[in-house]
Amino acid sequence: MSPLLLAIDQGTTSTRAMVFDNTGRVIARAQEELPQFFPQPGWVEHDPNIIWQHTLEVCRAVLARPEVGGAGQITAIGITNQRETTVLWDRTSGAPLAPAIVWQDRRTAARCAELSSPANAALVAERTGLVIDPYFSATKLAWLLDTVPGARDRAERGELAFGTIDCFLLWRLTEGHVHATDASNAARTLLFDIRRQQWDDELLALFDIPASLLPEVFDNAGYFGETTLFGQPIPITGMAGDQQAATVGQACFSPGDIKSTYGTGCFVVQNTGSELIASRHKLLSTVCYRLDGQTTYAIEGSIFVAGAAVQWLRDAIKLINNAGDTEALAREVPDTGGVYLVPAFTGLGAPYWDPLARGAILGLTRDSGIREIVRAALESVCYQTRDLLDAMQADGAPKPAALRVDGGMVGNDWLMQFLADVLAVSIERPEVTETTALGAAYLAGLGAGVYGGLDELAENWRLNRRFKPQMDEARRDALYAGWHAAVKRTLSHG
Repeated sequence: MSPLLLAIDQGTTSTRAMVFDNTGRVIARAQEELPQFFPQPGWVEHDPNIIWQHTLEVCRAVLARPEVGGAGQITAIGITNQRETTVLWDRTSGAPLAPAIVWQDRRTAARCAELSSPANAALVAERTGLVIDPYFSATKLAWLLDTVPGARDRAERGELAFGTIDCFLLWRLTEGHVHATDASNAARTLLFDIRRQQWDDELLALFDIPASLLPEVFDNAGYFGETTLFGQPIPITGMAGDQQAATVGQACFSPGDIKSTYGTGCFVVQNTGSELIASRHKLLSTVCYRLDGQTTYAIEGSIFVAGAAVQWLRDAIKLINNAGDTEALAREVPDTGGVYLVPAFTGLGAPYWDPLARGAILGLTRDSGIREIVRAALESVCYQTRDLLDAMQADGAPKPAALRVDGGMVGNDWLMQFLADVLAVSIERPEVTETTALGAAYLAGLGAGVYGGLDELAENWRLNRRFKPQMDEARRDALYAGWHAAVKRTLSHG
């Protein structure tokens, strides 16, 4: 029987478990939708206990499937997670001290502005490859320490632990025995030197974070511990942040390989190999993966709202009943009639980095209706992707021959064709679009010895459909110019 690998994929809007065989074929899956809480404008929170309960439930559900045959059939577990989301918990009880602060949260925007002197920005860029922004974990953690009564004193005494969601789940799965993260998640905290691959004392001092809170940092594939919560001991041998896991799942193992994931947000990651490229156009340098102590780097563009715009259409203003309605509605009109939707609901990420930007629907006329607004929401995802690819090319990256895509939105054929048209690049959709979970399973397989190397994983990648550009250049440029004009009206600095 083929080795089976269990992937835990803890995302922003859902928690899922998937079982794969060693060819990357999906054997079983289970998923729970995750509630988000918005207690104040710009605040986004999760309940860590709900995340944990959902994790247990989806794992037990897939292990109970007859095609899986129980925990004893699982060779190893891989974990992937929404990055930057910050949890602070008690080392003795494991209980969170407060809600998790989600990566989308903007509550520390003012603090980031205070810290963003030229000297600090240069230090952060040099050590971490990042920018000082509420997106990342450091100011979220400092806010918790300063706001939760007694938290800072308890942290100084070594009573508390910090982690991103991967770290929190690993702690719970190993019943408090392992406090660790991986290099890709550590790289998103603003506290980790991605050149030296270690926590940085100057950054800890800058953000006022006690070192006692921090987890160990492991390679992305290797032994993280084991869990006995499912009836049989199962080793945990792979871990990566969701976008790095998707990069592995898409087999982007050579410098220049590029993928874009369309989930709650959109994240374009291009492998740069052993070279750490410093962006001059507000992209991020980051860890792609670290295997056998060798770090592979990437350049990344982060869009905060992609699928979340569709969720907003459904849940907040109720223009659609379900996400699947958007494709048919977009096809019913030849264009948006000049309508642009800028989904800056939690500010704008790369390449703008404006946490105070706010969303807007622009260009409305008496003829504008639901179809035009829905289509504009989908188009915004494509325009934002072009923002990122243009910035990458301005940094010297070659224009890709093809962009590999994944995530929940890529089943929309209309959207994928419009993406190809706006980018003037072929779009490649794989057979398995849950590449975040697949990447976690692959890393677990590497760590458990199921695979001998990355070449074996690359052989598993299979194309479902290729979308080729069809739009003429004049129309493409006119649409994109309209997008830029719309974005300019949403920026806090004009």
